[in-house]
Amino acid sequence: MKKDNKTVIYWLFTGCFLIFIMVIIGGITRLTHSGLSISNYKLISGTIPPMNETEWQTAFDLYKQYPEYQKLNTHFSLQDFKDIYFWEWLHRVIGRLMGLVFFIPFLYFLIKKRLTKSTIKKAIILLGLGAFQGFLGWYMVKSGLVDRPDVSHYRLAAHLTTAFVTFAYTLWVGLDLIYPTKQTIHKGFRNLVRFGLAILLLQIIYGAFVAGLDAGFIHNHWPMMSEGKFMHETVYIEQNPLYKNFIEGKSGVQFVHRILAFIVLFIILLVWYKSKKMQLNSLQKKAINVLLILVGLQFLLGVYTILLQVPIWLGVAHQIGAFFLLSAMIFTLHRFSK
Repeated sequence: MKKDNKTVIYWLFTGCFLIFIMVIIGGITRLTHSGLSISNYKLISGTIPPMNETEWQTAFDLYKQYPEYQKLNTHFSLQDFKDIYFWEWLHRVIGRLMGLVFFIPFLYFLIKKRLTKSTIKKAIILLGLGAFQGFLGWYMVKSGLVDRPDVSHYRLAAHLTTAFVTFAYTLWVGLDLIYPTKQTIHKGFRNLVRFGLAILLLQIIYGAFVAGLDAGFIHNHWPMMSEGKFMHETVYIEQNPLYKNFIEGKSGVQFVHRILAFIVLFIILLVWYKSKKMQLNSLQKKAINVLLILVGLQFLLGVYTILLQVPIWLGVAHQIGAFFLLSAMIFTLHRFSK
């Protein structure tokens, strides 16, 4: 690591940490059904929550004008509203903080000429991803304020996946600075890890589909999706054409999420098995061993999340597991790339 890169690396990893925290808070927001509690968007003044009973009542009255209250939460008291308001407010505040943490140091490093041309280009991409992430958050919330008391699971998946991609790219840029030297390339092996990363991202998308459709609250058995029946017999046909069951139907979406979990596990086991026949350095070996441990842990978290019908703490733990698994996959791929 070059000495003049240290502060830049700390900046990038601080950004990674904030994205991690933001996604975890976002998961809690989703699991507590708090995401539609703030129905307007104020970039500056929205940073300060209601400060007195009059302001709280005004915010509550605004919430009452939208489908979530009218169709699901007519029983809510002001205190109930305050409880869900907190998580969405915190989620948005961290998003604003993250924007400042990425943008202000970038300007400082740019003025001080602490960034190479390559890093400047990568940082601009990061800023673009962050801005796009903020837009997707607004676009997602908007889908739940028209005629349905919930957000579009497609928009939720886009919002969540962009956060994971932004995190992964930020981590990659940081790793480029920590490990600037070239590695011994095992092209076929590297492509296998790339394929595993692609399937893992697809799995993350389907995890968002499961969350957006509340599909984790059905078929709470494992390995079968319903007690006494095989998995393929319990993917109930809900819509036509058939393919829509696997992107919009709760049973179909959970089925795909389960199958992808087995595929991710198999690919990482294959990566570990093939690595045993290769001459690797200590860092590469550690990366693959950590990857193997994390995929096993994440698989178990997924199973227990389904069996226990998605308790908040376990749903959040499963999301944290996805973050660590993605981090390990990115690190492993980086150690087998130029």
